[in-house]
Amino acid sequence: MVDTTRLVQAVDQFADRLRAAPQSRLQRGAAAEALALARELARWTQSVEEPGSEPRRMPDAGMFAAADQISVAGRDLAVVLTSEAEVEEAVRVVWEAQKRAGV
Repeated sequence: MVDTTRLVQAVDQFADRLRAAPQSRLQRGAAAEALALARELARWTQSVEEPGSEPRRMPDAGMFAAADQISVAGRDLAVVLTSEAEVEEAVRVVWEAQKRAGV
């Protein structure tokens, strides 16, 4: 079993920072970046669980839901990853998105 603690912690940190961010920062792109990350993580999970299936798109539930969306998508991905290399790649993806979001 692969230890996905680092991924869950990275997702939680990004989500917590989004929840603490002022509305103006969310409107200036942080929420959009979070939604893009949540969609990427969800697609990744789906590709592992249902290879070859038509990709589903996570809906935009609004800027105040973006933190919850990355939290759920990150945890879903953590369940299906099978190698340390995948975990490291996922953590890198989360950190890069957080940096782009500016939170």
